Amino acid sequence: MSPDLAQSLKSASTPIPPTFFSTLITANHILHSQSIVDGYGHISARCPRDPTHFHLSRSLAPALVATRSDILTYHIPSAAPVPRPPSAPSSDPDPAAEHQKHYLERFIHASIYARYPDVQAVVHAHSEAVLPFGITSVPLRATFHMAGVMGGQVPVFDIERHYASGDKHDLLVTNEKLGSALALGFNPEGWASKAGGFIKNLALSQVGMGGKEEEVRYPGNSVVLMRGHGFTAVGASVEEVVYRAIYTVVNARVQRDAVLLQGAWNTGVVGERVTKVGEKGYQGGEKDGMRLEGVKFLSDKETKEAWESNKGQVMRPYGLWVQEVRQSGRYKNEYWEKEGEAAKS
Repeated sequence: MSPDLAQSLKSASTPIPPTFFSTLITANHILHSQSIVDGYGHISARCPRDPTHFHLSRSLAPALVATRSDILTYHIPSAAPVPRPPSAPSSDPDPAAEHQKHYLERFIHASIYARYPDVQAVVHAHSEAVLPFGITSVPLRATFHMAGVMGGQVPVFDIERHYASGDKHDLLVTNEKLGSALALGFNPEGWASKAGGFIKNLALSQVGMGGKEEEVRYPGNSVVLMRGHGFTAVGASVEEVVYRAIYTVVNARVQRDAVLLQGAWNTGVVGERVTKVGEKGYQGGEKDGMRLEGVKFLSDKETKEAWESNKGQVMRPYGLWVQEVRQSGRYKNEYWEKEGEAAKS
């Protein structure tokens, strides 16, 4: 037996630490408390013992995920439930049991993990703040330093281009083919990855339709918008992907407000110019500060280096978010309760 195989078997047979499940449960609560998810949306994590499996809650509102039995295990890339091993504690859930109800869109997670080995966590959400950027020609771009976490211009995945003849046109990613198409959208290749706006989105719509597939361990884009649906984000850890999802939504709100404010200013400038057209000696424009402007976004260099600086600071706000959900009284986590009982004994 090779050393690598022996190590893999040893890792797979080693119990997953309780902190893994506690962290995943808490992440569900944080995403809800920060209004990234509501009754819909989900977060998953790759299994720390077996990289061919991932963990995702059963079909449940994120705020209500509370116990180990709420967290199920799935195969990569099929998204099929992994039956509970005979040696596992009876308290562990059996994902393959007939009574279990699964998320329809678990294929989002399975396909991303299959394509990118270094992705360790995935968030899918329907935040209203990002929806307009997936259904208009206005691209979502980093507007302030905290938004460096989402990268440069965020690509848009249009599922309509990928339906098979038998698929429901419900915008849901409910099979491996659609999941693979979305996963490829995180790393549009060659010229498409450098193209802007409409061209880049058109290139994304063709991904998985005969184009060359690129082998990468981690995608070039960490966030992808989904037309008429929401967005999906990936990360190197649960904490990172939660941070990324939160600041993607914050950036969408900031950008929307900036565009509205700038639009109002430009409308006023045009109005002033119209009223002064007949005034003798009016030179107009920049001399009196009446210049039409656009929103100033972060450059590619600023976006990249802002994230490089903030990457090491993820745990600062994350620690705050953990305490906020723990102290709120709105959420339950069986591991917190066990900690409390242990402290009393």
